[in-house]
Parts: sequence; C-alpha cells; structure tokens
Amino acid sequence: MRTRIWPRRPQNRIAATFARCRREGRAAFIPFIMAGDPSLDALPGLMLALEDGGADLIELGVPFSDPIADGPINQRAATRALEAGTTLSAILHVVAERRDRIGVPIVLFTYFNLIHRRGVERFAEQAAASGVDGVLCVDLPPDEAEEEVSPVLAAHGLDPIFLLAPTSTEERVKSVVRASRGFVYYASRSAVTGEKATLPAELLGDLRRLRRRVKLPIAVGFGISTAEQARAVGAVADGVIVGSTLVRLIEEHGSDPELPARLEARVRELAAATRPGAPEALEAW
Repeated sequence: MRTRIWPRRPQNRIAATFARCRREGRAAFIPFIMAGDPSLDALPGLMLALEDGGADLIELGVPFSDPIADGPINQRAATRALEAGTTLSAILHVVAERRDRIGVPIVLFTYFNLIHRRGVERFAEQAAASGVDGVLCVDLPPDEAEEEVSPVLAAHGLDPIFLLAPTSTEERVKSVVRASRGFVYYASRSAVTGEKATLPAELLGDLRRLRRRVKLPIAVGFGISTAEQARAVGAVADGVIVGSTLVRLIEEHGSDPELPARLEARVRELAAATRPGAPEALEAW
C-alpha cells in the first residue's frame, strides 16, 4: 500500500503536550470519562475537575449503544448518558462552549457508526470547530481509515488515533503507524476496559519491542486503576490512560454536589504518581 503524504500544519496541542511532558521527564496523564454521565450539564464541571487535578489530555467517551471495547463500568456509563439524552452533537456543543476554559487537548473516544452517519467530512469539520484535538475510533481498522478517514481528520487539524494490543500483528502495527497522528493507544491487555488488580507481566517487554517500530508517543490504557500502576506504566510509556476507576467514582457519586471535587482529588492522586519524585510502585505488577 502506498505511503500517504500528510498535509503540513503547525504543531498541535497533542504534540505540544507530549513534547512538554518529555522535557519534564514524565509521562502524560490522560483521564477518560463518559460524556453525559451523569448528565450533560455536569460535563463542563467534570472536565475542569480533570484539568485542575492534573490531566495533561482529556479523553471523552461518546456514548454508543453497542460499545464493544468497553467493559461493564463504561457500558453502564454509556447507558446512563444515552438515557439522559446525550448525543454527539450535544457533546460537541458543550466542548465548543467551554473550550476557552479548558487548556488541555481533548480526544473523542468513539465508534465509527456515529461518524459514518454524520459523514466523515461533516464530522471532522464540526469536531475541529468545537475544539476537539483528536479522534480515537476504536472499531475502525487503520488500513481502512488510511485512505479516506485519517486524511480528512488530519486536514481539519484532528489527530487520528488508533489502538494496538498485545495480539497485534506486524501488519497491524504498520497500518497503525501509517494511519496515526498524535499518539498510539496501546491496550495493555487483549480485553475490554476495566479495573485490574495487577498489570500484565509482559507489558514492559511488549512496550520495549513496540518502541522500536513506533515513533509516535505511546500511551497505555486498559486496566490501569491505581496510583502504583500509573507510576509503573509512566516509567516506561509516554502516556498513562486511566478510565474505569474514574467512571466508577462518577457512578457512585453522580448525585453528589461534591462530585467534581471528589473527581479532582482522585485525578490529582493518580496524576501525581506519574510525576518525577513519585514513590516507587513495588506492588503494581
């Protein structure tokens, strides 16, 4: 397959964020929440709480009725968000309204059906206009995206982001490298999202081998839920992605007026573990 020539553009917020974290000698901390859970009205306050707690980049899940990459915690969050009337258009509207108050990059975690129904060009135009920086479409194969989806996103200043996993073939790695901008999302285990007591024993070796083939920053997610795990992953990856444990906190305290403060405190604890000087994580593996 021929190599795609990407359009030239200035360094965007995602690239600048990873470059800054690299200069500071640490991994980027990337929290995930489901947009619209517990409500769209709560989303601006929760995004601010994530940033105030130390998020370097925010992942917003777009609720979908058949979330094949999500575990039970995130599935329940998507159901609550859909029942609350959350739509892709509504999420983009909230992001656009509050973008001037959020200083960190925003990535949408979504499924291709939602993009296809809108049309790739229209979606890219609207997402970019709202202030979104990147799009992770978890069920879109990178080789299919390479010709018609990734170039459209990139032309609008959006980074197309793709998943790799321990089971990814050499051809899959090559496809992801060709189709990706911003960073590569590495799933630490070949399973759905969710909290896990330990990290996979082979993760360190997998990341070292992958580093030789992938020049973009590599952010690791799926199963990272404690400060100890965040510290261990941050020592070997460019980014640490934490989702389910934060989504569970929202589930447990969704009606609490102190939810943003609770979320900020939890993010602060996790983000601090990725900073220089954090205590060694002896129990993470």
